[in-house]
Amino acid sequence: MTDEIFSFIQKHNMIIKGDTVICGLSGGADSVCLLLVMCGLQNKIDFTVKALHINHCLRGAESDRDENFCRELCTKLDVPFKAVSCNVAAFAEEKQLSTEEAARILRYRVFAENSSGAKIATAHNANDNLETVIFNLARGSALKGISGIPPVRDNIIRPLLAVSRQQIENYLKILNQDYVTDSTNLSDDYTRNKIRHQILPVLCAINPSLVETSVNSLETLRTENSLIEDLTRQALTDSRNGNSLHGLENFHEVVRRRCIARLLSENSLPYSHNRLAETDSILINGGKINISGDIFFISDGHSAELKKIPPVSEPENVSAELRNGENSIFPDRKLLCEIISGEDLQKIQSVHKKLTFYLLDYDKIVGRVILRNRRFGDRIKLQGNNFTSSVKKLINAKVPSDQRQRLHFLEDQNGTVFAEKLGIAERVAPDNKTVRFMKISIKNK
Repeated sequence: MTDEIFSFIQKHNMIIKGDTVICGLSGGADSVCLLLVMCGLQNKIDFTVKALHINHCLRGAESDRDENFCRELCTKLDVPFKAVSCNVAAFAEEKQLSTEEAARILRYRVFAENSSGAKIATAHNANDNLETVIFNLARGSALKGISGIPPVRDNIIRPLLAVSRQQIENYLKILNQDYVTDSTNLSDDYTRNKIRHQILPVLCAINPSLVETSVNSLETLRTENSLIEDLTRQALTDSRNGNSLHGLENFHEVVRRRCIARLLSENSLPYSHNRLAETDSILINGGKINISGDIFFISDGHSAELKKIPPVSEPENVSAELRNGENSIFPDRKLLCEIISGEDLQKIQSVHKKLTFYLLDYDKIVGRVILRNRRFGDRIKLQGNNFTSSVKKLINAKVPSDQRQRLHFLEDQNGTVFAEKLGIAERVAPDNKTVRFMKISIKNK
């Protein structure tokens, strides 16, 4: 077993000559095995071994027993020892966390505070790795989550990931080395213990070599995930400028989505599998999607960015009776209205072939005509349609956001007959019987 561990350490370049390795020592079988193996490898690699015990203060006298056991073991092995106490229960209550999560956070906080210039070795083994994968799979995870525990992360190393819990216990039995047992590990109260005591035995009944074969399977997944991470880093280097992405559509969707996830995560914004899929579609096809609050992801199909768009208050209602000639309800734009005959129309079309204007059948209009801005609940049955549409939906689909507050609308006694950039109502559309036309054109001042 020690040869497997040594090979695993070398493969992942965990320890080099001159390193200081601080073993996380709980007193359980895994951590005792870790400490013994590290001491045994000192002559091969020439590094310094120390031990750090974290007393979670959760089990009263039993917690103190574990600390004393670890201290006595380190004295026997002549290994420098330090114990740190944490009030996990109080921290969990304060932060409204589960006991497991609170203990994990405080444990790694203590590691960070006590490992300056050194490496922390934790005793995670192949069983722990498989349990983590099942846990992540059960709650929903992408490739990174089901790749398991990384052998190396920052200054944290995990030399025992390649060996099973059974191998560890057999090793200690051969050495006649005792260890302590955490009573909470025998309970099914915690999620991981349910996986350990209920789910894994069923899976191992299907494949007795499950834990051993999982080592290679998870190694493969980690390697493939590492490749995707490298591609993602390169894609971000090539395409990212602050909170903008340019040219990301040229990459595979797996890389695109990881880039988007990285962008959102670094801005402390939430995301899910479905949200990443939706955002990726916006990136490729163009459009806008709300991420959180007033933060939107906007793309034109080539360039995309995270942008803060404050909510736009509805403009005040403005209106005026339409008159021939110039009409103005907005300070920087004007609407021109002319009543013309069919002959006049032909002359206009022959002279101004590219002139943009709208034509209504003047004699189909009922009552007086009001020029106004957009109103909540506006609907219109556009020319050529056999259904009535929501103006809001039409505008959102066809009109850029910066132009939506300054659109002209015309209504007669029976409702909306014209909506700028959308068209005219079917009921006032000219036909071969039209004698008089209302010609509408809009110009910027």
